[in-house]
Amino acid sequence: MAPRVQAKPKSKISASRKLSLKILLLQRAMEDLEQEKVTRDEEKVRYLGGLQPLQMSGLAMDELQKLCRQLHAKVDVVDEERYDIEAKVNKNNKEIHELKLKVQDLGGKFKKPALRKVRVSADEMMRALLGSKHKGSMDLRANLKSVKKEDIKQEKVLTTEVGDWRKNVEAMSGMEGRKKMFDAAGGGQ
Repeated sequence: MAPRVQAKPKSKISASRKLSLKILLLQRAMEDLEQEKVTRDEEKVRYLGGLQPLQMSGLAMDELQKLCRQLHAKVDVVDEERYDIEAKVNKNNKEIHELKLKVQDLGGKFKKPALRKVRVSADEMMRALLGSKHKGSMDLRANLKSVKKEDIKQEKVLTTEVGDWRKNVEAMSGMEGRKKMFDAAGGGQ
């Protein structure tokens, strides 16, 4: 039996119908934006029409100070309203961002982009990380510990001599054993 291949369920709306609906939605959105702009312009004209220009000529010092205090109080009220509106906008933006993340999480797995393999030398990497602070080239091999071949041979000889540990203990016990160790170390030439 061959395994079933699950095909995408076909849309009940044809492509031409989808396109026509998109066009209608965009037209409706454009009309709404134009209407909103006209409404804002009318409101602005109406608000500015109700304002009277300041008549400061011929006012005494006390009257000018009183006028300044009134204007300052109005500015404070407007600043408070602006701050409140900004706080609401920021809160709404955070909520929108969180909801977008939730929608993405519910939408399924993310497709990870295929990464390219890039060969970068140590010098280029340091230059990219440190920028202008990087001086000269780094020779990483210079910092490695050097091993002499003689050391490796001596380690192999020591490991082969171990053999049966009981014989070594018996042979090295007493004064004879100490004499053998002394001779082996090169002390009794």
